[in-house]
Amino acid sequence: MKEKESLRVPASPRTTLRSSASLRSTSPRVGTQAAILAIGSEMLGPMRLDTNSQWLSARLEEVGISVVHKAIVGDDVEAIGDELSHASRRASFLVTTGGLGPTADDVTVSAVARWSGAAVVRNEEFLVRMRARFERRGFRMPLTNEKQADFLVGAQVLENPRGTAPGFWMRTDDFELVLLPGVPSEMREIMESSVLPRLRERSGGVVSRRRVLRIAGMGESAVEERIAAVYEKWKEHPVTILASPGEVQLHLCVRAEPGHAEETVARMEQDFGEVLAGRVFGRDDEDLPATVGRLLRDSGQTVSLAESCTGGMVSSLLTDTPGSSAYFRGSVVAYADSVKEEMLGVSAETLKKHGAVSGETALEMAEGVRAHFDTDLAAAVTGIAGPDGGTPEKPVGTVWYALAQRNQEGVAKRRAFGGDRSIVRRAASLYALELLRRRLVGDPRA
Repeated sequence: MKEKESLRVPASPRTTLRSSASLRSTSPRVGTQAAILAIGSEMLGPMRLDTNSQWLSARLEEVGISVVHKAIVGDDVEAIGDELSHASRRASFLVTTGGLGPTADDVTVSAVARWSGAAVVRNEEFLVRMRARFERRGFRMPLTNEKQADFLVGAQVLENPRGTAPGFWMRTDDFELVLLPGVPSEMREIMESSVLPRLRERSGGVVSRRRVLRIAGMGESAVEERIAAVYEKWKEHPVTILASPGEVQLHLCVRAEPGHAEETVARMEQDFGEVLAGRVFGRDDEDLPATVGRLLRDSGQTVSLAESCTGGMVSSLLTDTPGSSAYFRGSVVAYADSVKEEMLGVSAETLKKHGAVSGETALEMAEGVRAHFDTDLAAAVTGIAGPDGGTPEKPVGTVWYALAQRNQEGVAKRRAFGGDRSIVRRAASLYALELLRRRLVGDPRA
């Protein structure tokens, strides 16, 4: 978006901030380390998440800038100033979101002015344009909105086509700040149109490329042990292991010139994929349910599920993927033993002799649900999610699985999961999908 001359605010003699014109002509290449500050007391409570920082991290990484610090701070002038001081010691570039609105608790401009020594002046032209914008929508602009025409002297105004809160780009001799609204759509619009293009120009052609390898059925320590040699080979590039219930992710990141970055991350993916020997189920945003769905669709097979301890979570994960009706026929949540008998055909003798949590019961559940829905494949899950119900022989976290397939003998497997009830159920559900994935790709471990 073309910068309007009338929205430039001249530098104040009270501050070392440079004008927006000098930002374009004399500023050095932006540093490769950035900080993000989310401003808003609501994000310190349990009801609002800071999603802006995650999005900003990804966009900055694409232009070769790594985020070394993130923080959330309430709507308090002194607290914001403390965070600005801390960020300026950690990074050379800071992006803030929030606190640019019209209400009394929107104090980002005044906090930055106090911290930097910049003056604040009211821009009458912007005020007229704001009033006209309200009038076009058939409303009178509230007086409280006038404060959004208070601009930081020495900062470039970043226009906001989606709202009334403009952004600002300002700079000291060794530190740059970009102030953006907290509304996600407005923040992203300004970042994409007014910030990222300039950062790309100033990056010297260096970009970052990330590849995420997603693994199920292995713990974090087992993955780390498996990849140790490859990790050492690529130690000059950041490799991060992230674990969550039922899944481990490898984040591979390369910062280099375009072309070379893509080539290097592809070679890293190949090396890590080889040592993990088929354990990688997806890359980047492809989750396990989507992977299983794609394999079922490509092979033209159908699936059904019998669930006990997971309470329908496997079915929910599988049907979260659009188009799942093409391969998913249905499920039975057989929580009670009577339902296992009556709906799935599990024999009373099996339940009495082996118990509900056993390979024998899981096999009969899988065969029963496959026959009921007449599917090519079926999976069954039965276990002890806790916190009660465990025994020395079958402690909390014990889960039995079974796979049944048309014209093939069924197989059963046992797993033990740690954590509380929600973690056990989540991890158990994902492992059921992992067993289905292995069967669909012909992995002998399924």
